[in-house]
Amino acid sequence: MKNLIVNADDLGWSEGVNRGIAEAHRNGIVTSASLLANGAAFVLAVEQVRTTPGLGVGVHLNLSDGPPTAEPETVTSLLNDTGDFAGGPEGLLLKMARRGIDFGEVEREWEAQIAKVRDAGIEPTHLDGHKHVHMLPGFFEIALRLAKRHGIAAVRVAHEESSLRTALAAGRDQNTSVVMKQGVQARGLKLLARDAREMAEKAGIATADYFCGIAQTGELTRDGVERLLRSLPEGTTELMVHPGYVDDALRKSPTRLQESREQEVRILTDTGIRNVVASEGIRLIDYSFVAEAA
Repeated sequence: MKNLIVNADDLGWSEGVNRGIAEAHRNGIVTSASLLANGAAFVLAVEQVRTTPGLGVGVHLNLSDGPPTAEPETVTSLLNDTGDFAGGPEGLLLKMARRGIDFGEVEREWEAQIAKVRDAGIEPTHLDGHKHVHMLPGFFEIALRLAKRHGIAAVRVAHEESSLRTALAAGRDQNTSVVMKQGVQARGLKLLARDAREMAEKAGIATADYFCGIAQTGELTRDGVERLLRSLPEGTTELMVHPGYVDDALRKSPTRLQESREQEVRILTDTGIRNVVASEGIRLIDYSFVAEAA
């Protein structure tokens, strides 16, 4: 059986992103989304989730953008001078090298993010990381521990399968330098994640068999998605996507993913793409199915 999770990251980032994810779910192949507990449009996202019961929702663990969910004075090693998260994974790695990260504060912050999602009436299907922060050294163990504590049965392993990355590379109009840079990042994450599936299995936490979408973040093409669907392996694959509509809040926010989100909505709702899913006998699922099968 070929199972596919199409997971839309960044739910809660802005109203436009929320709306694009909903469109890609209702009229397309998106089956799952990852909710930012500290997202500016979190409340709107929760309301939207209540009207889309078929959408699996996980927690998008975040240490890179926006304000903390925990009390700021309890997570100071994670924040900059203005009280927001101090930057992306590269900055966190640098701080870790200088012993500037308090791992207890990481757990406290992620605990608060998960609790906020659950307090909103959402039972998360899985955990994953904004900019794959949960794959940093020592952080994956924290994610597994929190998953066990909260009864969350699955976690993303951001270990991009090389053959699937190659399939997604099909199509014109990609920014080659961006794809190459992100491909290097994907290989770096693959090294960090080399033991992650075994760790999750030992902890009793389910994972997908395969994962892809890092190298093509912001550069997804219809041809690439079709080739991926036609070369999908047996088992369960997660395709990470970032659909959305550009609104003022998105334009003003610190993300390079702008018009590419609208392009992804078009790809993910494309009638031909949906027909390929059907003709290839692909079962569209969310992470709750992975947990049930484990």
